[in-house]
Amino acid sequence: MEIQALIDQINQFRDERNWRQYHNEKDLAISISLEASELLELFQWSAAKEVVENKSERLAEELADVLIYAFMLADNLQFDVGAIIEAKLEKNALKYPIEKSYGLNKKYTEL
Repeated sequence: MEIQALIDQINQFRDERNWRQYHNEKDLAISISLEASELLELFQWSAAKEVVENKSERLAEELADVLIYAFMLADNLQFDVGAIIEAKLEKNALKYPIEKSYGLNKKYTEL
């Protein structure tokens, strides 16, 4: 499904429940962090492989929550999700050139 179609579906869900009033930029940013913490909590005290194998449904649900709030925030800010991701990938390509970063997990300031 196209990104804008997903955003439209999310907004329809929100609007049918009259929740737009609660979805300001600050609260959406907080919600992204809270949902990301719930996603992270699934991995606490467990091996990544174990969580992926045994909790894939919960992982999908928490990741969906993060993405939903992120798409809502982008929409509030009138950001084109595809455009901002492309711009960030271009910026990252300059910070992490293949010949310097291939196979390394160092920050760009250490390359």
